[in-house]
Amino acid sequence: MICRISSCLPGVLLGQAANKNVKEHIVSNKKENQNIVDRIWNFFSSVTLAVIVFSLISVTSIVGTIVEQQAEPERNIKLLAKFFGESLAPTAYRIFDTLGFTNMYRSWWFITLLFVFAANLIICSLDRLPKIWKVVKEPIKPLSPELLNSMPLKREIALKGRPDNARSAVEAALKRIGFKANIRSEDGGLQIYAEKGRYSRLGVYVTHFSIILILIGAVVGIFFGFNASLNLLEGTSSPVAYTRNGKEVPLGFDLRCNDFEVSFYENSDTPKSFKSWLTILENGRPVKINGKEVTEIDVNSPLKYKGIMFYQSSYGFSPSKDSLFKISVTPGSGGKKEEIALRFGESFNIPGTNITGKIADFSPALSMDELGRLFTYAQTMNNPAVFIEFTEGGKLKYRQWILKRYPQTWSIPDGTVEFKDLWGAQYTGLQVRRDPGVWIVYLGCIIMAAGLYAAFFMSHARIWITLKEEKGGAKAIIAASTNKNKIAFEQKIEKLAGGLNG
Repeated sequence: MICRISSCLPGVLLGQAANKNVKEHIVSNKKENQNIVDRIWNFFSSVTLAVIVFSLISVTSIVGTIVEQQAEPERNIKLLAKFFGESLAPTAYRIFDTLGFTNMYRSWWFITLLFVFAANLIICSLDRLPKIWKVVKEPIKPLSPELLNSMPLKREIALKGRPDNARSAVEAALKRIGFKANIRSEDGGLQIYAEKGRYSRLGVYVTHFSIILILIGAVVGIFFGFNASLNLLEGTSSPVAYTRNGKEVPLGFDLRCNDFEVSFYENSDTPKSFKSWLTILENGRPVKINGKEVTEIDVNSPLKYKGIMFYQSSYGFSPSKDSLFKISVTPGSGGKKEEIALRFGESFNIPGTNITGKIADFSPALSMDELGRLFTYAQTMNNPAVFIEFTEGGKLKYRQWILKRYPQTWSIPDGTVEFKDLWGAQYTGLQVRRDPGVWIVYLGCIIMAAGLYAAFFMSHARIWITLKEEKGGAKAIIAASTNKNKIAFEQKIEKLAGGLNG
């Protein structure tokens, strides 16, 4: 026998080698016989392509998150200096700008990656969906004894009474674990079968569909939306915003900045908040939004109108001859407070007196050096101060710097002069965005949540229970299968078996 086996072994090995060569030859012939459409289909249905494209999108998106999109070159150069040093930062910026990373989400190569990824998802789904759909559409049926024995999960339980009497107990036990029983009579007994979660097999394809929706929403936003900016001086309006390249983007209405205010932390030049008061104008008339003609916005509370969002993003200082100094004057005799607005060089009277005040100087950020000399340390209104000369009968009586942020400087010998604002000298920096695809993205996210839940937390579970007579009683044979979450499903089978024993 040993000699016979040893003599046959070379032939067997040669046969296996021949079979392998035949299979390789068949695969090779299939590849050679593929037409161009088949090759394109196989290329786009490749899992390898999906991994490569998704990795490229992820890596480039990280770079696009670090590099500020559609920002002024100086801001990105300053940012890149932290990574490459000040000497290499301008060169690094030119490279990033040439490659499209400063406006990445509108670059041709990033949009191409999105289209390739979408094509890969669609073709992968179409390639594999028919087989899964066939399983989903075909309801559970009774199985032959041979197929039942091949199931991965099996239990045998001895029951009291005849199979017909045990039927109600089995139905009740299945109901307790969430299954609805189907029953078929067989020779010498019954077969009870049930399934749950048939459509959960489609969860991954629902997720694929949601990703396609999100990509469609992104592309719609890229081609039909815009991302622009607008600097509005207090008291001015504009019917357009501006892209990074200076191109005008019509808004379809006018936006007016009524006022702007920035507040700082105490004894600090760190901004605590900055706010704008805006009005929408249609045909020169104010439009009410939420019942108000003037809308207050800050960094976390944008203004939305006709699908356009206005975000508070920055501010600046740009005074002119028409800028108004707003001051509040209260005479020392206890008279009524008066609110006054005047231009640089104009004068005002302290009520009830012959004293006249004249604005002689202004500093947006006043400070004092170690020698007691005053100087302006910034060109923004970090610590605004106005210098007022007070005269009586044409003769100088006294003069004083009055600081907006320091109430102790408001007192004068003849009352109180509060410097409230230099209106018309600050501008609000707004990010202006329109994204008509955002609702498609939101819908895609909701569908994705449903698809992921079905894919990860639901399973297609099937149970067959055969009841047969055995020695004056009945025997239940449980066979079951599930496509995922096997451990949790085994616990349900144990619960089912325990219910039958009970």
